[in-house]
Amino acid sequence: MKHSQIENVLLTVIKYIKDYKKEEVQNLFDELQPYDIAELYKALPDKHRIKFILCLSSKHLAILIQELESELQLEILQALGIERSSKVMDLMENDDLADLLNELSEEKMEEFLSSMQKEESKTVQDLMQYPPETAGGIMTNRYVWIRSYYTVREAIDKIKSFAQIAENIYYLYVLDEDKKLVGVVSYRDLLLADIEDSIKDIMYNRVISVPVTMDQEHVATIIERYDFIAVPVVDEEQRLSGIITVDDVIDVMITEANEDIHKLSASGKSIDFNTSTITASMRRLPWLVLLLFLGLLSGSVISNFEGTLEKVVALTFFMPMIAGMTGNTGTQSLAIAVRGLTTQHLDKTSFFKLLFREIGVGLIIGTVCGMLISLISFFWQGNLMLSFVIGSSLFLTLIIGTLAGTIIPLILYQFKVDPAIASGPLITTLNDIFSLTVYFGLATLFMSYF
Repeated sequence: MKHSQIENVLLTVIKYIKDYKKEEVQNLFDELQPYDIAELYKALPDKHRIKFILCLSSKHLAILIQELESELQLEILQALGIERSSKVMDLMENDDLADLLNELSEEKMEEFLSSMQKEESKTVQDLMQYPPETAGGIMTNRYVWIRSYYTVREAIDKIKSFAQIAENIYYLYVLDEDKKLVGVVSYRDLLLADIEDSIKDIMYNRVISVPVTMDQEHVATIIERYDFIAVPVVDEEQRLSGIITVDDVIDVMITEANEDIHKLSASGKSIDFNTSTITASMRRLPWLVLLLFLGLLSGSVISNFEGTLEKVVALTFFMPMIAGMTGNTGTQSLAIAVRGLTTQHLDKTSFFKLLFREIGVGLIIGTVCGMLISLISFFWQGNLMLSFVIGSSLFLTLIIGTLAGTIIPLILYQFKVDPAIASGPLITTLNDIFSLTVYFGLATLFMSYF
């Protein structure tokens, strides 16, 4: 819904809640998407939010809470009280509810769990046992399962009876007597089959599943690779524990991408428009202080070659270009490496394939840029040896920058460190040191020929 449309609906909602017209508010919300409901709540003035919440049914409240950030979720729960909140929680998706409860204190969490329906409470507690960024931590138990001896008619009847509580009905999961996953049937398969066909005759036996301990990024890769709408999650004994749907995977991908962007920019934890000045400063300062000391190394490199600079002042003009180009190519390689590591597994073969490719890229880029800057410097300064030093320096530093941007994140990945932490500013600063050392080292070596 467009911003102007939200504003029009907002005015209507405010008018309804002022007159406490609960039915009109609920009828209006039946026509809105969950995201739009959440946007309306966030756009409401604080003085209207309590009345707004009281006008909503438990179903609408469950939808609203699932779409909001944790701070606003807690705000609504506090306004509703324990008794009403527990009824709303019973209607929420269990994976979303588990994430919400993990934000609460131990005492508050126990209070909510004890007030919920016993079965729902147990399910949520089971989900909360898994680490938050694993398949078990993001899965839901709201799926439809069937037996292999069912007929298509029986399977469809079960879909109808569970349609209200299942998160999706695109797939039916076939379990044996021990609740082990033995097959899967899509809704399309049911539509194309004869009504009296047996499930075992139309199901897929080779089911692609993920273990409960798998990292959520790897789960996202599997769903992207096979174009699944949902993927089953199994325990160590291949018993079906839950499913992960594509909407949850999209959330994971967005979250992981945002984390990588923050790390690549050396800002650490998340910083958005609402982050306070002090918090934003404290999250950015550690990296900047580290880069400050690394920057001092760049200064020390230049000071060690003062004699060279005094004799060949023209070197100063090309110094920013050499350092800047090396940093640029390093940042490009870093982005490629980090992006690649999020979409595929790194083994020995892929490591060397990437490494040799980047060496080739560095050679090509270095050759083209080195020759170009050599010609420019020669026609400008008329000094053949100076142009050779500048071109050779750029050639070597571009190769170094490309390799640094590739190798550093790969090394961090091997040591189980998030490769995105090898941020752009860090790579740029290190490449400054490398490039200036090579540049002035070559200039000093050939200075007698200038």
